[in-house]
Amino acid sequence: MFYSEFLNLALRFRYFKNLGNSVVDIFNQIRGLFSSFKFIDLIDIIFVAAMLFVIIRIIRDTRAMQLVKGIIFIAALYFLVTFLGMSASSYILRAVFGNILVILVILFAPELRNVLEEMGKVGAKNPIVKILNSGKGVEISEMNRCIDAVCKACGDMADSKTGALIVFENETLLGDVTESGTVINAKTTKELVENIFFPKAPMHDGALIIRDARAYAAGCILPLTRDTDISSSLGTRHRAAIGITQQSDAIVVVVSEETGNISIASNGNLTQDISSGVLRDILINAFIPNEYAEDSSFIKKFARRFKK
Repeated sequence: MFYSEFLNLALRFRYFKNLGNSVVDIFNQIRGLFSSFKFIDLIDIIFVAAMLFVIIRIIRDTRAMQLVKGIIFIAALYFLVTFLGMSASSYILRAVFGNILVILVILFAPELRNVLEEMGKVGAKNPIVKILNSGKGVEISEMNRCIDAVCKACGDMADSKTGALIVFENETLLGDVTESGTVINAKTTKELVENIFFPKAPMHDGALIIRDARAYAAGCILPLTRDTDISSSLGTRHRAAIGITQQSDAIVVVVSEETGNISIASNGNLTQDISSGVLRDILINAFIPNEYAEDSSFIKKFARRFKK
C-alpha cells in the first residue's frame, strides 16, 4: 500500500518536473528569438503582414473567398489524414499541395489581373491606397431608409409593370459583378431606383447592386441559373436572380415586366408574387439584426468587409 502511494507520488513529481522543463525550454526559445531579433526582421514581418492584408482585401471583394474556404478545408483534411496515417489519401493531397502555387495562380487569375491592371494604370491616383482602403459600418437607420426606398420603388414599378432586378449584397461581395456595370455609388432613393429601371434608361436591362445601403452599381450582368427543372414561364430576370443566389448569399428582388409581380430570391430559391410590405419584412429580417434597434446602433456584421 505504502509502496503504491510512493510510486504514484514519484510519477506525479516526474510529470510536473517534465512539464516545468518544457515551459523553461519554451521561454528559452522565445528569449533566444528576441535576442537575435533585428530591425530588418521587423520590416520583414510588416511586409509579409501587408501582403497578406492585400491578398485578403482582393479576394473578399469577389466570390474567390469561397475558394479560399475550400482550400482551408482541404488543408485541414490533409493534416487529419496525415495524423491518422492514411497513406493513400496523404499521397493524393500531398500532390495537390505540391503544386499549390500554380493552382492558386489559375484560380485567382482574374483577381490578380485586375489588381495588376489597376496598379499599372498611368495617372492612377493612389492605387495602393485604393487597394488598402477599408469599408465602414452601415447604420441601421441608413439601411432602413434604403429598404424603404427599394420597397416603395418596387411597389410603383409593380403597378406600372416596369421590370427591375435589384441585388442586395450580403457576406459574399460581388466585385466581379459590379465591374460588368456602371459604378454610381449613390444614396439609395425611390426616385433613383425608378429612374434606373425606366424603360428608356440606358441601364434598365441590367441589375442594380445595393452595397452597404447604397446604390453601388447599375446595369450589371448576372449569371443565369443552370438548373433545367425551373419553370419555363420564368424570364431572364428571374433566372438571373436564382443564378446569383446560387453562387452567393445575396438577396435579389425582381419585378416582372409581364405581370408586375414582385419576387424575391435567396439561396437559389424564388418566392413569387409578394407584396411590397412582405418584401420589406423579409429585407428587414435579413439585414437588420433588431427591427426595434435605436437609429444610433450599428449592424454587428459591419467589420466583415473591405470594399472598394
